[in-house]
Amino acid sequence: MVTPPSDIGDGQFLTIAEVAARVRVSKMTVYRLVHNGDLPAVRVGRSFRVLEKDVDEYIRKSFYDAG
Repeated sequence: MVTPPSDIGDGQFLTIAEVAARVRVSKMTVYRLVHNGDLPAVRVGRSFRVLEKDVDEYIRKSFYDAG
């Protein structure tokens, strides 16, 4: 089990669809990231919510130098 961040109340939660639109990938790709543990998420009933700052952090860590 993952320990929740202490500043969880400071963030904006996004739906899987909102994350997918923001990153311009499919919802299935976001679900895979969540299920693989690459993108932290909170399960609310049958759906997931992702902190906006976690999406930003994932994007930041995903950059690489191709040249």
